[in-house]
Amino acid sequence: MSKTIIHRVAVTFGDCDPAGIVFFPNFSRWMDAASHNYFMQCGLPPWHSMAELPGCIGCPLLEIHTRFVTSATYGEHLDIETQVEEWRGKVFVQRHRVMRGDTLICEGRETRALCVKQESGRLKAIPVPQFILDACA
Repeated sequence: MSKTIIHRVAVTFGDCDPAGIVFFPNFSRWMDAASHNYFMQCGLPPWHSMAELPGCIGCPLLEIHTRFVTSATYGEHLDIETQVEEWRGKVFVQRHRVMRGDTLICEGRETRALCVKQESGRLKAIPVPQFILDACA
C-alpha cells in the first residue's frame, strides 16, 4: 500500500438532486479529482508536463467500482481518502473512501493505466516508472 492523501470537497447546491442528496455521478467526478490530486501531493508534476515521460497524457480510467453506504447533502464537507492499493506493472488500483467525519459515505476502486501518446496518435500503456512508485511509497 502507498501513502494516503486526503482531498477535501465542499458539497454545493448544484451537486444535489431534487431530493437534496448528492447526485451519484458527482462521487465519480470527485474521486477522479482525488486521483489527480494524489499524485500532485506525492510531489509529481502534472502528467502533461512530466519531462521524464515524454508524451505522457496521464492515467486513463479502465474500470471503476463504487459502493454507497449513506447519503451526503448540500453544505457538507467531505474528505476523500485516496491511496494506491496495488501496483500491477502498467496499471494500478486506487482506493477512495469518501468520509464525513468518521462516517463512511461511499468507497470506490479505480483501475488506471499510465499512458503516453504515440506519434500515430494512439495511446499506449507503459510500465509505471520507479520514480513514480518511490514518490507514492
